[in-house]
Amino acid sequence: MSKNFDELFSRLREVTKKKVSVAVAQDEQVLEAIKVAKDRGIIDAILVGDKEQIKVLADKIGMDLTQFEIVHELDVRKAALFSVELASTGKADMVMKGLVDTATFLRCVLNKEVGLRKGKLMSHVAVFEIENFDRLLFLTDAAFNTYPDLKAKVDILNNAVKVAHACGLEKPKVASICAVEVVNQDMPATIDASLLAKMNDRGQIKGCIVDGPLALDNALSEEAARHKNIAGPVAGKADIFLLPNIESANVMYKCLTYASRSKNGGLLVGTSAPVILTSRADNFETKINSIALAALVADVTE
Repeated sequence: MSKNFDELFSRLREVTKKKVSVAVAQDEQVLEAIKVAKDRGIIDAILVGDKEQIKVLADKIGMDLTQFEIVHELDVRKAALFSVELASTGKADMVMKGLVDTATFLRCVLNKEVGLRKGKLMSHVAVFEIENFDRLLFLTDAAFNTYPDLKAKVDILNNAVKVAHACGLEKPKVASICAVEVVNQDMPATIDASLLAKMNDRGQIKGCIVDGPLALDNALSEEAARHKNIAGPVAGKADIFLLPNIESANVMYKCLTYASRSKNGGLLVGTSAPVILTSRADNFETKINSIALAALVADVTE
């Protein structure tokens, strides 16, 4: 089990090196992350985009382009679509967003002809290493699904479990987070949480331990769980935090990012190949961590 990102990087030494296609690669921050990931032996890369702009930026950051395959394509949409096609046809193991707007990029990911659809719900999983915590925390879904129903939550949960397995957790503990830790008919999220736990009990959700509803405090803290007399293997020990909607998940994501001593990375899963969808606001470390996570998930997707 990997407890931090350093251990995740060590884990990558045990898997076959993966290849990432970069959609519209003329982005300095993305190229810098690709350069460092290549230097660390994490990945190889295919850079798709404006070759001249890529060369200018590569010279600026001291990146040796002879180590990379470059596909020259000036049209942003065509470059993004070709990058996705490389992943869908197995010529790349994962795809990373470069200098292209998110809406255009995702339309390419979901393209019916060459996209990465595989009949499952796509969702975002963020992974946090937080000071004074003895484990990585997996947060979902802070970026993609807005108000998932029970069926969607099952898919979101399974996607997060897949990421946790790739990170070395054999049976991750999943907390269905709500405002309270009891079922309340006036709070639909608590009903969904209780159903997810029962589905797990009956083997309908596998590879993990699910409990809920749990409030955030008694999912994070064993002391808080004891104070509220909440027992069980997940109480205070949760690995995966399944939030009820995008608003609560996004608030938690940004709170952890900006108000805690932490590192994080994230990716979209539920696709035939992992999708690295970092923001320009994400720091360099987050981009590197996201590449590492995608490489690990790509290894178990094969």
